[in-house]
Amino acid sequence: MRIASIGHAVFAATLVALGLLGLTGSGFTVIWQPVFDHIPAATLLATLCAVVSLACGLGLFWPRSTPLAARVLFAYALLWLLVFKLPLIVRAPLTEGSYQYCSEMAVVVAATWVLHAWFATDADRRRFGFAIGQRGLRMARVLYGLALIGFGFSHFVYLNLTAPLIPHWLHAPVFWAYLTGGAYLAAGVAILFNVLARLAATLSAVMMGLFLLLIWLPMVAAGHISAFNWGETYATWVLTAAAWVVADSYRGMRWLGSGK
Repeated sequence: MRIASIGHAVFAATLVALGLLGLTGSGFTVIWQPVFDHIPAATLLATLCAVVSLACGLGLFWPRSTPLAARVLFAYALLWLLVFKLPLIVRAPLTEGSYQYCSEMAVVVAATWVLHAWFATDADRRRFGFAIGQRGLRMARVLYGLALIGFGFSHFVYLNLTAPLIPHWLHAPVFWAYLTGGAYLAAGVAILFNVLARLAATLSAVMMGLFLLLIWLPMVAAGHISAFNWGETYATWVLTAAAWVVADSYRGMRWLGSGK
């Protein structure tokens, strides 16, 4: 296997699981939403999402297929962001939910961009040199930083939805909702300006993982299984794995400072 990092392996395995969920379920898995059943060829498109996730996830595990899998996954995720997510902001620019949906897909695109930059072939460098190498990594990180800012604002705008999710044993749910929202905003700004960027990327990935461990998995384990809870559980799982890949892209850089 040609594994660049633990995050690479976890993300690939997550994509395989996401693909299997899509093929055994019905409709779009949450990371590809909102795409509704009334659009043309919705069932076929949902199946295509599942197949791409599964095939590219498996492809990321083998050296010969890794460059192709990373390239296809990046192109597909980016196209999805442009075609299905960004129009939400155009239609409702003053609705924070539009930015939340775009931010989720942007994190996935950022992770696939990092993988594409890592595993680019000589042909990729000749054709798409502007989007790979250090320049490509920087653009992927900027996209990730913007996504974190979108998450941060959501915590403030949808405080009435965020605070009730805080485990009771932590107490002061409003405080934790504000704190995590502020942490997302701070991490996004740090990554955009490349100040404490490695630390910010790592801590943001850890925070997403803590959401999974402290909020969503306990809900499912306690039997609070609804379409929303289950969807948020594996959406957070996907986002954590994708954030891990972005954090891994800072390896070798200083934890404190500009990271140059």
